[in-house]
Amino acid sequence: MKSIFILSILTATLIGCSFSKRKSYEYFQQAKKNAPYDAIIVPGVPHDGKSWSSIMNIRVSWADYLYKKGITKNIIFSGGAVYTKYSEAKIMAEYGKALGIPEEHIFTDTNAEHSTENVYYSYLIAKKQGFKKIALATDPFQAKSLRGMIKKLELPIDLIPILYDTIREYERIEPKISFDIAIEKSFQSIKDRESFFTRLKGTAGQHIMWYEEDLPNQKTVKKFRKKGRLVVE
Repeated sequence: MKSIFILSILTATLIGCSFSKRKSYEYFQQAKKNAPYDAIIVPGVPHDGKSWSSIMNIRVSWADYLYKKGITKNIIFSGGAVYTKYSEAKIMAEYGKALGIPEEHIFTDTNAEHSTENVYYSYLIAKKQGFKKIALATDPFQAKSLRGMIKKLELPIDLIPILYDTIREYERIEPKISFDIAIEKSFQSIKDRESFFTRLKGTAGQHIMWYEEDLPNQKTVKKFRKKGRLVVE
């Protein structure tokens, strides 16, 4: 009962946690001014091995739109095999390639299991590739929910929330892909590996191990070091 009560409170709180249509448009106009980005980060969603869900459909299509409009040069799809045996990043990458995005402009993070991890792990990939201008491209709800983390930790990541009116007019026919390429043989559902409260901590980003150079100040460094959340090299 306690878990259900907490989940209800969280759900009620999050219902209003979405950018308005107007705010999303403002972010998009700013992104066009800042374009082209070296890369956009696109968080994953579970795949059932049959077809893409409406959420995956719209996120991949938005990434495709931003690439073909020249707003981004590269795309980083992020997400491991979390709730199903299919790696979210690999599935989305296959869809992206099938839509016509060149393979050399697609990168994948297959480690993230939560949206906060989607952001940071993809950011690490971007840094490794030498990408400087980065943006998070996802639905308005998720973009707003992650804005606080990005702002608090001063990550150099812009936001490009999905414009639903724009993407509705964009042809979004599901292409044929091979699902087998995305199967993780050692898959075990996160629900079997972690308790509800452990998953909740992951959602809040508490499983992330940070590099000191990515933190905004010494106060944050000391805080994360005390919690054992710094990478020791």
